[in-house]
Amino acid sequence: MDILYLLIPLSVALVFCILVGLWWAIYRGQFEDIEAEGERILRDD
Repeated sequence: MDILYLLIPLSVALVFCILVGLWWAIYRGQFEDIEAEGERILRDD
């Protein structure tokens, strides 16, 4: 039972880090043009 006092805050911190990373990726425009990246590897320029 005592381990829950450690695991619950750690899991909340992990979720917070994941949300911050997702926000950063969206803010920096990582998901703006996903289709173009898939087509870029098919073109032979």
